[in-house]
Amino acid sequence: MGQPHDLGNIIDAHPFFDGIDAELRTLLVGCAANERFEPGEFLLREGKAADKFFLIRGGTVAVEVDVPGKKPIILETMGEGEVLGWSWMVAPFMATFDARATVAVRALSFDGKCLRKKMAADPALGYAVMSRFVPVMAHRLQQTRMQLLDLYGVDAEGGKKKKKGKGD
Repeated sequence: MGQPHDLGNIIDAHPFFDGIDAELRTLLVGCAANERFEPGEFLLREGKAADKFFLIRGGTVAVEVDVPGKKPIILETMGEGEVLGWSWMVAPFMATFDARATVAVRALSFDGKCLRKKMAADPALGYAVMSRFVPVMAHRLQQTRMQLLDLYGVDAEGGKKKKKGKGD
């Protein structure tokens, strides 16, 4: 694991925490760790404990929904500069999607339990983190909605969309 000073620099350089107060950044460093994931390795698994979130520093991650008997549906592909995981904030702290590295991924992870404790003790930190996560949560819900509309939406006449096949 990197030195705390290095983790602080990484937090400062990541767009998610752009402009965060130095005192609050110090609190974040105490919950942070560098991690690496190989292609195919899962960062999060749907229905499993969501005890971390990740600042993606390099590589790409596919956010997926498992569909029994079919390939997973990719809701979004995330890369450098993005944040992954918000279920660590909402009880019962279970992941709502799978997140799988599509290539080697470097990320800064944050321990959810550690951060929840610090946020409860310091309302300024809680507000700083929550105000950054609400847009992320809204974006993910919108992405999911768009995927569902694409798969199960209706056409302009109110009928189900027809799946295109060969010859369409």
